[in-house]
Amino acid sequence: MSDTDTGGPFAVSVPARYRIGAWEVREPLAAGAFGSVYAARRVEDVPGLPAEAALKFLPTGTRTPRQLRHLQELTQRELEMHRKLSRPRLIRMYEALTVNDAEVPALDGATVLVLERAEGSLDALLSRTPKPPSGPTLLAQICEGLHQLHHAGWVHGDIKPGNVLLMADGTVRLGDFNLAAEMNGTHAYSPVFSTADYTPPELLWSEISERGRQTRPTTDIWAFGVLAHLVLTGTMPLPGGSNTARKEALLRYARGMDDLRLSPELSGPWLEIVTDCLARTHEERTAHTTESLLRRVEQAAGTTTPAPKLPRLRPRRPGRRRNIAAAGTIGAAVLAATGFLTLRDAPQGTIYGYERCPVGSVCFFSEPNGNGELCSWKDDDGNWLTGRETCAWTSDHPVKSVFNNDQESKERHDVVYYRGPDWTPTGVDLTRSLKRTGCTSVNTQGNLSGTYAPLSHRWVEHC
Repeated sequence: MSDTDTGGPFAVSVPARYRIGAWEVREPLAAGAFGSVYAARRVEDVPGLPAEAALKFLPTGTRTPRQLRHLQELTQRELEMHRKLSRPRLIRMYEALTVNDAEVPALDGATVLVLERAEGSLDALLSRTPKPPSGPTLLAQICEGLHQLHHAGWVHGDIKPGNVLLMADGTVRLGDFNLAAEMNGTHAYSPVFSTADYTPPELLWSEISERGRQTRPTTDIWAFGVLAHLVLTGTMPLPGGSNTARKEALLRYARGMDDLRLSPELSGPWLEIVTDCLARTHEERTAHTTESLLRRVEQAAGTTTPAPKLPRLRPRRPGRRRNIAAAGTIGAAVLAATGFLTLRDAPQGTIYGYERCPVGSVCFFSEPNGNGELCSWKDDDGNWLTGRETCAWTSDHPVKSVFNNDQESKERHDVVYYRGPDWTPTGVDLTRSLKRTGCTSVNTQGNLSGTYAPLSHRWVEHC
C-alpha cells in the first residue's frame, strides 16, 4: 500500500486482505503519528466478536532505541486504559493481538487493538459542516465521556476533534488513549506529546521529569472549552491563522498581556461554560469538575435525559491480578499475553482455568483461557522436555495461554521464554530483534495468538 492509497503516510502500512487473528484487513480509515487504523471484517466464527471492527496497528520494534521507548510507553498506556475501563462513551476494545509473521518484518511484532468501528470523527464532520446543528448535543455526549473518564481516575490528555468518534447510531465515543494517564493523587504523568491548539497554558512551560509531564483533569477541561468554541462557532477561541500565531496568543493570554476574546456568536450559558473552561490558570479551572460541567452543558444543550449517575468505583488493591489484553514485541516486548479477551468483554459462559496456577509460579496451558493441560514452574528451566520438570504435551501441542502468578515484591518477577533449549532462539525467533518467543509480566494472564512453542524459560527483572 502506498501513501497515495491512504491519503497520507501511515505509521504502519498493512496490505488489504491481510489476516490477523479472526480478522481480515479492508480499507484504511485513519493515520496518526503513533498508529494506523484499518477497517476489518471477521472471517472466523468467534463468539462475542462483531462482524466488523477497526484494527489499530501500533508500530513494531524496527525503530531507534529512543523511538522504541516512546512507542512502548504509548502502547502500554492505551492497553492499560482499555483494560481497566468499559464505559458507554468510551470506544470499546474487543481484544488485542500481536502480529506473529516473520515473513513480513515491517509488521512482525506489531500490537493490534481490535476496536469498535466508528462511522467517522468529529474532525471529518467539522470539515464538512463547521457549525453542525447537532453541536450542543455532541458536546453534551463528549462531556459525559470526560466525566466517565475522570470519575474512574483517568485523564485523557489529548481531547480534540480527531479523537471524538461518531458512531452509526449518532452517538459519540471518546477514542485514542495513547496519552491517557491514571491519576495518582492530584495529578498524573503523561508523555510530552500534545496538540498545541488544545494544550492549556501551564503545560507550555511545565517541568518534565523522567516519569513525564504532570497533567491533571483541568487539562481536559481546557481542551473541552476549545472544542466547544470550535463546534459552536466554527472558529478557534484564540486568534491567529496558524498554530504558531495561536501559540503566541496563548502565551500573551497566560501572562496577562491579553484578555480572552471569544466569538460574539457565543452567548448565555455557552459563553459562561467556555469562559470557565478557558480560565487562565489551572487553579481557576479546578473550581469546575466534569461532573458540575456536565450538568451545565446538558442544560445548555437542552438534553432531556441526563447522564446516569455513575457508581462509586472501588480502588484497585495492590497486587490484584490484572487481565492483560495484549502482548507485543515492541522494543522490550513488555507483554506477551496476546489475543486476550478481557473478562468484561468475554462471551457469556466462557470458563477460565487460571486459578489452577500456584502462587509464585508461571503456568502455561494447552488451551485458551487457562484450560487444558497445565505446566507450572517457580524456577528457570532450560529444557521443558528433559529438565527437572517435564512438560511433554508441548512437544506436539503449542501453548495457547499463560499466567504469570508471581509476586511483584520479588526481584525477578517477569518471565521470558524461548523456542530453543537453554534460552536460545531457534526458527522464527532468529528473525526477531530480541531473539525470543515472548515475555509475560507479573500478574498477567491471557491467550497467545499464533503458534507459540517455547522449550525453555527464565525469570528476569523486567520484560
